[in-house]
Amino acid sequence: MNEIQKTRTVDAYLAQLDAQREAMVIALDGLTAEQLWQRPAPGEWSIAEILNHTDILIRSTSPLVRFAWRWFRWTYHLLKNQPIRKEMEDPYRKPSFPHWFSFPWKPKFSPQNPAPLAMLLDQIRITHQEVRDFYQGKDQQVLGHVYLFDPLFGFFNLILALRIGLYHDQLHYEDVIKLAAELKQ
Repeated sequence: MNEIQKTRTVDAYLAQLDAQREAMVIALDGLTAEQLWQRPAPGEWSIAEILNHTDILIRSTSPLVRFAWRWFRWTYHLLKNQPIRKEMEDPYRKPSFPHWFSFPWKPKFSPQNPAPLAMLLDQIRITHQEVRDFYQGKDQQVLGHVYLFDPLFGFFNLILALRIGLYHDQLHYEDVIKLAAELKQ
């Protein structure tokens, strides 16, 4: 297996990370600060709160991924003959997924304590670059044989950890794009 084959899936996921983020950024063009912090309904998050939430979630889970890589990559040698999963169904689209369980990653900023959009987007880009820096250049076979456990997702490898993060961002960026379009009408 050559180097390109080893990293193809991870590279595609990293490209998707950037592409879906930048599509969301384009959708925000022209919105005012007031619109960004306007909640669509009582108890729902504003666009800016959603952005802050997505960043907080990735920043809080990244240390677990790094820990697993540092301390459990030796498991690759035990499991290397096993096939690796690189794809999974989007867990956030399942009707049974407990979407109410986002409170541990509650936004730090709010309409009462707003932050500039540029700061929120810069932080997301920095966090995504840290994700890219972690994954880029690592052997996909090893990433696929290092596992984490989560009560909602079960056992999943580090490639799927990246995929779950993409699904999470995608879910929220779709909300952001929809809310931005409604505010522009």
